[in-house]
Amino acid sequence: MTTPERTVEARLCKRVRDNGGEAYKFVSPSRRGVPDRLVLYPVPPEYQALVANYVRFVEVKAPGKKPNAEQTREHEKLFKMGFAVDVVDA
Repeated sequence: MTTPERTVEARLCKRVRDNGGEAYKFVSPSRRGVPDRLVLYPVPPEYQALVANYVRFVEVKAPGKKPNAEQTREHEKLFKMGFAVDVVDA
């Protein structure tokens, strides 16, 4: 009997979290064949500016709207890991 994919994915996520990272489920409705997970580990401070040139997280909001509490928590988690998070509302 083979191991179900969900079991393999759960093991991956646990290992990543145990090592200080996050394993986000990655879904891109307009693109087929994208990988299942986006794995992020904390970026050392001396590399954060460099990483910000290549990786940015962007929250898109309607004009004048702000991220909700859940979104703000995620943004803060990513920021603490050394990633840039932008909120665009215009």
